[in-house]
Amino acid sequence: MATRDPRVDAYIAKSADFAKPILTHLRKLVHAACPAVLETMKWSFPHFDYKGMLCSMAAFKEHCAFGFWKGELIVGTGPCGAQGEGMGHFGRIAVLSDLPSEKVLIGYIKEAVRLNDEGIKKPATSKPKVKRELVVPDDLTAALKENKKALATFEQFSPSHKREYVEWISEAKREETRRLRLATAVQWMAEGKPRNWKYVKC
Repeated sequence: MATRDPRVDAYIAKSADFAKPILTHLRKLVHAACPAVLETMKWSFPHFDYKGMLCSMAAFKEHCAFGFWKGELIVGTGPCGAQGEGMGHFGRIAVLSDLPSEKVLIGYIKEAVRLNDEGIKKPATSKPKVKRELVVPDDLTAALKENKKALATFEQFSPSHKREYVEWISEAKREETRRLRLATAVQWMAEGKPRNWKYVKC
């Protein structure tokens, strides 16, 4: 059974005059397409839930926005899917005619309902982190080759421990500082110590 949230009524009532008919229209279509929808407020604007987040609408000073939680699967990335002109999937909505027809919108909403019914997840948006390849400076490589114990320690280090030494040496601003750090690093590694060995709890 659908529920209407009085906070959504209040949100529409305090919106700009141009926005009221747009928000009222969108709300009506959501309820028509999904009789069991639940209204709520999230992030200070109206959301519609059905077995998870379905869609949302918002009003701004000069336009409204309407979007689906799983928009890429519903409207794709074409003209309706483009988000470059405002929040949501239909650009900046200033008048009712900026929206697709009732038939098209109801079709989108029903598709959102189907996705939630079938438990289809929202596509992952974050790109996998690309691990930076560790580049060992030539002077460190040469110094390690001259000290077998230090070289053995460095080769057994985890990538993070190797990076700590490489960055410490590479960040030296003066050549003299770099040489000093290089010598210290080789000495510590010959003793089996990581860069931050002083802070390692026994």
